[in-house]
Amino acid sequence: MTVIYHNPRCSKSRQTLQLLTDQSITAEVRLYLKEPPSSEEIHTLLDQLAIQPIELMRTKEALYKELGLNKDSSDEERINAMANNPSLIERPIVIHQGKAKIGRPPEAVLELF
Repeated sequence: MTVIYHNPRCSKSRQTLQLLTDQSITAEVRLYLKEPPSSEEIHTLLDQLAIQPIELMRTKEALYKELGLNKDSSDEERINAMANNPSLIERPIVIHQGKAKIGRPPEAVLELF
């Protein structure tokens, strides 16, 4: 099964979903802003992406600073912040067969197939 963490208001997310459709790849769409991932799910995503929590975060969002996050924040602080504030999660994310890619650029997700 293929899953996309999707934000319909994001152009890269829309482009990635369209790219999957154009490639005849059916994906379960997870509207992660409405259905935020738990801390455990974020840990799994980080493993699937093989990245550190800071690499999954939208650090330029005002909310990042409002929450007091900075370069010295712990991984757990970052993960909890993303679980409680899903708008801080970079998007889109495509998961396929236990691996994941961030769709920036959208074509990057094709490496999963």
